[in-house]
Amino acid sequence: MTKIERVDAVLQGKEPDRPPVCLWYHFGLQHISGENYAKVVLEFFNHYDFDFLKVMNDYFYPMPAGVDEIKTVKDLAKIGRLEADKTPMREQLKAIRAIGKELKKKAHFIDTVFDPWQVLLKSVCGENLPALAKESPRQVTKALNFITDTLIDYCRRSIQSGSSGIFLSVLASKEVIDRKLFLNFAKPAAMKLLNAIKLLAPMNVLHAHGAKIFADCVLDFPVPVISYEDRLPGNPPIADMKKRFTGAVMGGIDNNQVVNRTYAFIKNNVRAGLRLGGKDRFILANGCSIPSWLDARALEIIVETAKAGLGEEPVAQ
Repeated sequence: MTKIERVDAVLQGKEPDRPPVCLWYHFGLQHISGENYAKVVLEFFNHYDFDFLKVMNDYFYPMPAGVDEIKTVKDLAKIGRLEADKTPMREQLKAIRAIGKELKKKAHFIDTVFDPWQVLLKSVCGENLPALAKESPRQVTKALNFITDTLIDYCRRSIQSGSSGIFLSVLASKEVIDRKLFLNFAKPAAMKLLNAIKLLAPMNVLHAHGAKIFADCVLDFPVPVISYEDRLPGNPPIADMKKRFTGAVMGGIDNNQVVNRTYAFIKNNVRAGLRLGGKDRFILANGCSIPSWLDARALEIIVETAKAGLGEEPVAQ
C-alpha cells in the first residue's frame, strides 16, 4: 500500500497491509519563520519515512495586547476574538501551506491544535484560571467562546491549506484537570470546535492527554481517531477502547520508554504495541510527545520494527 492508502484503510475500518506508523516531538523552533519550520518538519518526515506526518504547533496563542496578567473578571473582558493571521499562529499557517504543497497526493498530514481550555490555561490566564473558573464561570465561558471561535477559524484555514485534519490535544484526564472543570468548560469548548470542522477533513484526531483519562467522557467526540497514552497505568488498554469506540485508536508506543533504553528493549516495546493494537482500526504512534533529545537511531529502530511487523521473539507486555 501507499502511505495514503494505508491510512485511508484504517480510517475506513479496513485492514491495511500493516498499521501506519508516525512519531513526533516538540522541536522548540517557535522563534523561526513558518517557511523555515516547514523545511525542518519535512526533513524530519522524510528522514524517518513515517506513513503520515503530525505537524507540531508551538506558535502560542497570544495574550491580549498590552496585558501581562489575566487575574480578575475585568481582565477577562480583555479577551476577544482574534484573526489567526494577526497572531503568531500565522507562522504555523505558512508552514502548513508549504507542507501541503510538498505532501499533496504523497501522504496525509495533520496539524496539532491545543484545545481552548488549554490555551486559556497555558497561554492566557495561567495560574489564575482555576480561581477565575470558580468565581466567574460565565465570564470564563465567554472568554473560552472567543478563543474557540478564533481556533475554529484557524482550523478551517489549516484544512483549506492542505492538512488532512486537526490533532486536537484536550486536557481530559484526572492527572491534569478536575472532572467538573473538564465537563463544564474544557469538553464543551472542544466539542464546539470539532463539530465545526468534522465534515471538512477525513483525519481529525482527539488526543486525550494525561493519565487516568475520562474514557467514558471522550467517546462521543466527533472524530474518527482517538489518541492517548494507552501504556500508562490507569488508562484503558487499546483493545478495551476499540470495543467502546467505533473509530480508530492511535497509540501503542510508550513514549516514556524510548530514552535511556537499549535497542533490544525498544524493539520489544514496539512489538508489544503492535500486539496490543491489532490489525485493524489501529495507528501505531507514541501516546504523547516523546523527548526531543533521544538517540536518532532509536527513532529509526521504532519505524523499522513497525514496518517489519511481529516476529517470533517473546514480547514483554
